[in-house]
Amino acid sequence: MAGERQARLADRIRVILAERLEKGLRDPRLGFVTITDVRVSGDLQHASVFYTVLGSDEERTDSGAALTSATGLLRKELGRQLNVRLVPTLEFIPDALPESAGHIADLLRQARERDAEVARLAEGATHAGDADPYVRDESAD
Repeated sequence: MAGERQARLADRIRVILAERLEKGLRDPRLGFVTITDVRVSGDLQHASVFYTVLGSDEERTDSGAALTSATGLLRKELGRQLNVRLVPTLEFIPDALPESAGHIADLLRQARERDAEVARLAEGATHAGDADPYVRDESAD
């Protein structure tokens, strides 16, 4: 029951924050931010907000600072729209998903290149030993 309530609150927070960020904040440091996940603590007092930023490392850093400085404003927005007694504190955490995805894509590319190399080497190869390595009893035929 409590886990369901946590999940509903986390989903609602994600939607409200995403809509608010879509409208924009009056902070020039804020880049193209996407809220990827929200996790709410068991006592519903704390929300960890995971986000990604499209752009350079500098844009990611600037957007993180902009989100941190806008925490009060965003909590106020949550307070207006959520029907809860206590609005959870917000913690913004950069999501490493894009970096992980890039690393995985590199690994997959390397694996494809190695597979292609093995296939190229195997193209003209023949089996070692006799063509038919099995011993057959000629009299059984």
